[in-house]
Amino acid sequence: MFKLNLTKDALDFWETLDAKLYRQVARKVLSLLFDPYPHDSKSLIGYSEYYRIDAGEYRIIYKVEKDMIMLVLIGLRNDDNVYKKFQRKLS
Repeated sequence: MFKLNLTKDALDFWETLDAKLYRQVARKVLSLLFDPYPHDSKSLIGYSEYYRIDAGEYRIIYKVEKDMIMLVLIGLRNDDNVYKKFQRKLS
């Protein structure tokens, strides 16, 4: 089983969600602890060590390091801002 580590950005965004969406994202994130590479995960182009999955209308960007899931960002799926913010974080 994996451990979970959240960045401040991911945690701050997650805490702004209403209860229903919070639970939806939580289920998806907790499922990563048992299977960090689910069938709907995809590697990010140009950042092969990072993956993305969707939880409803939200996109979750994460990285797997040994026994740790590093949750980097959560953002709206249909909004390119999540990727712009991700690239700024890595710069």
